[in-house]
Amino acid sequence: MSQSSSPATSPEQRLRELGIVLPPAWVDKPNRVRALRSGIHVHMSGHGPIEPLTDTPTIMGKLGRELDQEQGAAAARETGLNVLGTLRGCIGSLDRVVRVVHVIGFINCAPGFNTPSLVLNGFSDLMVEIFGEAGRHTRSAIGVAELYRDIPIEVEALFEVRD
Repeated sequence: MSQSSSPATSPEQRLRELGIVLPPAWVDKPNRVRALRSGIHVHMSGHGPIEPLTDTPTIMGKLGRELDQEQGAAAARETGLNVLGTLRGCIGSLDRVVRVVHVIGFINCAPGFNTPSLVLNGFSDLMVEIFGEAGRHTRSAIGVAELYRDIPIEVEALFEVRD
């Protein structure tokens, strides 16, 4: 049984207060889906800083080579917005989120870049900004050699939701 705290305002209201307009939900492919609800959970496929409708990367490069930690965190935040856009498309409203449960971040790292967890903070900070205490989650940040179309980060996430 999960325990969660609600922010002072609902997640949808918080987005409005911050002036954040979420991107549209990512389009499903013939043999896979971007978000899958199973019971009280929504499992999110890997998302990155990619324009959802055209599948065009908006940020490219490796951390420690073309991008620094701060730029990586910005890419992680943008990825978080893409995740939330797809999640909203799946469940109708972010107000139905009970909590962010778990996040896995794959960070495209040049040799020697050993702080992928600091890059993933851009995603984690956004979740807390939108969901308050319910945005705090378990997570893993993994440095990898390559990602799709040279994006700097890919994130998978698990959310608990209510009807």
